[in-house]
Amino acid sequence: MKMLKAFFFVTLLIIFLYLQNNLLKITRIKLSFDKLPKSFNGYKIVHLSDLHGKTFGRSNNKLISTINKEKPDLIVITGDLVDVRYFNDNETINFLDQIKQIAPIYYVTGNHELAKGRFTQLEKILKKKGVKILRNSTDMIKKNTEVIALIGIDDPILTDVTDNNINRKLLSMKLEKLLKSTQQSTFKVLLSHRPEQFSLYAEYNIDLTFTGHAHGGQIRLPFTDGLIAPNQGFLPKYTSGKYTLNNSTMIVSRGLGNGSIPIRLFNRPEVIVTTLYRR
Repeated sequence: MKMLKAFFFVTLLIIFLYLQNNLLKITRIKLSFDKLPKSFNGYKIVHLSDLHGKTFGRSNNKLISTINKEKPDLIVITGDLVDVRYFNDNETINFLDQIKQIAPIYYVTGNHELAKGRFTQLEKILKKKGVKILRNSTDMIKKNTEVIALIGIDDPILTDVTDNNINRKLLSMKLEKLLKSTQQSTFKVLLSHRPEQFSLYAEYNIDLTFTGHAHGGQIRLPFTDGLIAPNQGFLPKYTSGKYTLNNSTMIVSRGLGNGSIPIRLFNRPEVIVTTLYRR
């Protein structure tokens, strides 16, 4: 009898852990802004992050189907689509090739894309296929006669600097340079891998920022935002959902895959659907 109970318990535990790491969760967020142009009222953005080469169904068909059902106007990816341990170019190319049929894709690098220097060839292929990769650059998204600015910055690992204060200075210089070409009245959306620099994004009056990297704090227990996150350590501050500071809003994705910590608990893989409204 004890053996049967133990077998039953272990089976339930395996099922639970499988679902925690493979059952997709859709998080819907509605945001209102005074600055948002009228033409972008109801504009829907699907946000993906930290896939780490993971697949959901054969050739990612479950993830693709989930995105397709949302009928987004735009898809943004905030880094670590690939993983430094198993850098699968073909899987990534096929996945993006499929979802670009759904909506335009804008993509910024994470630390895993840049860590081993293998991203250059992948970047060339993706650009040829129509994926917009923003590497310290800005693109204006037009709807009718109105525009919003989409700004993308490279992950700071590219500089090979581990000192957070230096990274902050370099990031500040990048943002200052990018924002010079954008009118102050223009609604600005920033794509960045790193949420821990939110105070800097707010300092530059970025209206809306999409980030990832934190993996939802990996293990989410009651009254916490997760136990641990890269570059934030234990009991991290920015791991999931919406944060506001002054006039800036940041959305942090819990991500889809896993990095060096191979498991999620109470923290299912997430697809964020953000709808923008004019206030």
